[in-house]
Amino acid sequence: MEINYKKLGFKCGLEIHQQLEGKKLFCSCLTLNSDSEPDVKFERRLRAVAGETGEVDIAAKHEMQKGKKFIYEADSSDTCLVEMDEEPPHELNQQALETTLKVALLLNAKIVDEIQIMRKTVVDGSNVSGFQRTALVAQDGHINTSLGKVSIPTICLEEEAAQKLEEKDGFVRYRLDRLGIPLIEIATSADIKNNEHAKEVAAYIGMVLRSVGVKRGLGTIRQDVNVSIEKGARTEIKGFQDLKTIPKVIDFEINRQLDAINNNKKLKQEVRKVDKDFTTSFLRPLPGAARLYPETDVLRIKLDKKYIENLKKDLPKLLTHKEEDLEKKYKIAKELAKELVHNTIFEDLIKKFNKIEPQIIAHILINIPKEIKTRFKEDISKLDKEHFEEVLDYLNKGKIAKEAIIELLIKKIKNEKIKLEEFTGISLKEIEKDIKELINEKKGLNIGAYMGILMGKYRGKVDGKKIMELLRKFVK
Repeated sequence: MEINYKKLGFKCGLEIHQQLEGKKLFCSCLTLNSDSEPDVKFERRLRAVAGETGEVDIAAKHEMQKGKKFIYEADSSDTCLVEMDEEPPHELNQQALETTLKVALLLNAKIVDEIQIMRKTVVDGSNVSGFQRTALVAQDGHINTSLGKVSIPTICLEEEAAQKLEEKDGFVRYRLDRLGIPLIEIATSADIKNNEHAKEVAAYIGMVLRSVGVKRGLGTIRQDVNVSIEKGARTEIKGFQDLKTIPKVIDFEINRQLDAINNNKKLKQEVRKVDKDFTTSFLRPLPGAARLYPETDVLRIKLDKKYIENLKKDLPKLLTHKEEDLEKKYKIAKELAKELVHNTIFEDLIKKFNKIEPQIIAHILINIPKEIKTRFKEDISKLDKEHFEEVLDYLNKGKIAKEAIIELLIKKIKNEKIKLEEFTGISLKEIEKDIKELINEKKGLNIGAYMGILMGKYRGKVDGKKIMELLRKFVK
């Protein structure tokens, strides 16, 4: 059944969390996410405290009532006493702050005058101290989308939580290497119109984040989706890793709330997690403002207006603009341009091998490795800049035909010696002579059969299209 989002009073907003590279937010530990054997282990129990409003947050109270013990383990190469809550936090990471400011400016947001670190009560064990440090960096941003403007009320810089390894009756086990990694939190307003629009907004903000060079890899970016309908209840859905799943999960949540409304069940505001089948399950009540209170161990940071103006002048170009530049400058397909944005050697190779069309170099860098991986099941991670340079040099000097590229790169992967004489091009006259002889020897075959025989002989030496053109002259 098609969902009429407007008629249902659909409201939706996103919270996007992005990890940053470098050092952690309040200490000098590197953001390694080490997976080596832990050499630090300890246990804690946590309790909720009253926030700035004088009340204990409902979500914190819910977690505290479980009465669980928390077991922590870590690798000392990327954790210290700060993560263990045995030492006060150091000064705020200035590089992480600058990256967050650049993201905020690219999202058209207004930078705050002063950074005040706040404590956000979290007693599920994911923060050893029982709270997460967070700071408001910018407000009142926006992006333009296919369905109109989407506002971005807040952009914050905060600590990443510890990674949950195991949960059983009575205890939860966490790994601390992730704890304290700088995390940008971007919250949109409820301007999102439907499920596909939510995916579009998430994709655009993700593109902006990648434009400033954030941490990449599985788990480094997470999207939380807030959904509600008329007569329903606001639900925060956590655990999105793939943007493609956002529309499916949103529609599931709408149908879950509709079903409850139709059956006169009372819906409560809550946090739910995405399950493997795109359904959701209850995590905890939705937290409120009662869990925030000021951090007294870190000084406030006054932001100089001249510093912000200089940042504005030096903002990185958005990836979408870089893609358009590559597309126009080198006359390459849009999909290729999108993949070449992150390729560090493409333009260097164009300058170095100026007899080869940029489109061919783009194809060799992006499409041919994919073909080697899927067709030949070879490990393309073994290919490096020197391998591409060597093969392109042969092509640039006319020593090989471009059809030889795949086989030559496979030889580089296998660390086999290249004998160029095996890949020397063949003249069209020689091919035409061979075609005539083949047809006389094997009369009556269809054109595909002749093509198969000839490609077995000339693969890597001649373009298959040229062979087919010649064949069509003699096989009707």
